[in-house]
Amino acid sequence: MKKKANLNTTVICKNRMNAIKDAMEILSGKWKFHILGTLMQGEKMRFMDLLREIDGIAAKMLSKELQDMEINHLINRTVLNTKPVTVEYEVTEYGRTIQPIIDEIAKWGIEYRKSLYEK
Repeated sequence: MKKKANLNTTVICKNRMNAIKDAMEILSGKWKFHILGTLMQGEKMRFMDLLREIDGIAAKMLSKELQDMEINHLINRTVLNTKPVTVEYEVTEYGRTIQPIIDEIAKWGIEYRKSLYEK
């Protein structure tokens, strides 16, 4: 009986670690949380608006990160029929499910900064 409980715990732990690994691969990097947070505040945004809003990101990096997030169904890219061509980005319904995580990270970051300044 004990062996079965240990096996179940091992399977659950392995599944959990695989899920964490998957999430970290999709959300890894310096910029994805910045981009998602900015899009969640601004609804639909154009490329140049994002570039202006996200301090320090290069155009090439923004383009790469937006492509990655589109592939992973976190954002939608819409090409508008304008001259010159305009592209808008917005967070998908699925991408919005990360909002509570971003909120918690922000809350943690605020508390962490406060604790540093108090010392």
